[in-house]
Amino acid sequence: MIRIITMLICLFVSLESFSQNTPQQRLDSVFSIMHAQNQFNGTVLIAQAGKVIFSKGYGYQDTLSKHSNTAETIYELASCSKQFTAAAIVLLHRKGMIHYQDSLIKFIPELASWKGVTIYDLLRHTSGIPEYIVDMPDHWDHTKIATNDDLIRFYAARKDTLLFAPGSRHSYSNTNYALLATIAERVSGMSLAELLKKDIFLPLKMNNTFIYNSRQHPQKIKNRATGYVWKKNSFDKITPENPNYGDSLAFYLDGIVGNAKVNSTTKDVYKWIVALKSNTFFTPDEFSLMTAITKTPKGRSIPYGFGLDLSGGNDNLSFGHTGSWDGYATFIYHNMGKDRTIITLQNFKLGAYPFKTITQILDNKPTVIEYAKKISLPRIEIEKFAGNYTNEENKDEQQEITFLDGHLIHNSNTIKWDMRFFPIGENQFQAIRQGGADGVIKFTEMENGDTKLEMLQHGKVIGTGIRKNKQL
Repeated sequence: MIRIITMLICLFVSLESFSQNTPQQRLDSVFSIMHAQNQFNGTVLIAQAGKVIFSKGYGYQDTLSKHSNTAETIYELASCSKQFTAAAIVLLHRKGMIHYQDSLIKFIPELASWKGVTIYDLLRHTSGIPEYIVDMPDHWDHTKIATNDDLIRFYAARKDTLLFAPGSRHSYSNTNYALLATIAERVSGMSLAELLKKDIFLPLKMNNTFIYNSRQHPQKIKNRATGYVWKKNSFDKITPENPNYGDSLAFYLDGIVGNAKVNSTTKDVYKWIVALKSNTFFTPDEFSLMTAITKTPKGRSIPYGFGLDLSGGNDNLSFGHTGSWDGYATFIYHNMGKDRTIITLQNFKLGAYPFKTITQILDNKPTVIEYAKKISLPRIEIEKFAGNYTNEENKDEQQEITFLDGHLIHNSNTIKWDMRFFPIGENQFQAIRQGGADGVIKFTEMENGDTKLEMLQHGKVIGTGIRKNKQL
């Protein structure tokens, strides 16, 4: 009881002092805590009313040199790359070289089985085209690096049918943007890397932004961060294709561009946001089309524009994107009404972005810390929850809990999740998950001496298990 009271007093004092700091100090406190808890490793930039009010890096660019992440650090943008592919299409449309209602097979006749798909469908993910990241792994030589041409040959040989009639539904698929990249290349006569550099990056003086295929064409690039994942059953950071991680997806799909592979800095990305919001690069009509929230024939909203996630509508438009690929986690957001930009670029797969907390701080509202703070517990108080927990409704399913360096690791007898949890209470542990997705394990000592495990997500129980009393 004394320990609980002490914890509550410490929490009250920390929140009280937190509320008395400047917005910059409060933001730094949030990201420092997250970095200490393995939830943030990268660079953040926040701008308000056209002025950068916070810019700082946390952690290292790479584990060998231990160069610190800064505003100059270059990161793979993952799916945040899509907005640049879309922008190239808009510029080709401006030149009259393509039209949004042109069919896919006009430019890629090899995919004749996908009739009815238009460029507009590809841009808004209403094509019905399947996801190559799902389809290719089981049918591609993992020792070879696939390119966009390989992707097209792969689907041309399969002659897959569409998942739904073009325009009838919205379903996110990376394949759409890989195909848009090929269309842009065939129409312009340039590689996507050359096209983006010539028509977007150089005009906007985004001097540290480029397409880079690190496995297909490795180079030594100053200030570029290495993307990391955790080694299985360890807190050592390794690259995704390392056998100790067990997923070489980022290696053998490294040559595919359009949906990912743009690299940039927070400073360069902010130049791009400024150009978008101020209509200095695209006309107001072009930008309106790029950010229009459209509807399906059944009236369901499609909150996706040209490579941009959308919310709020025309009266309170917010646009941006998230991304996760090759050990990087990215988040780009701009609110037009508040003229507010939030950019976080990270070189760790499980990196999170404290969006709610940031907005509370900037709006000068009472702050509820989005990600729970780790507490200190003796090893014995954490390790005592290790063991196998049997699902009472399915005796063949077991949740496997082990101890590692002050954390609990969750796996099951069917799937090796390798999910790490740190203590936030005497019997509660917070998950470190991709994008900061919520997850908590709660343990309860039962009257008969057994221990009950509950897996919670956003406070809702999604799984349970029982560990029998070892003394019985």
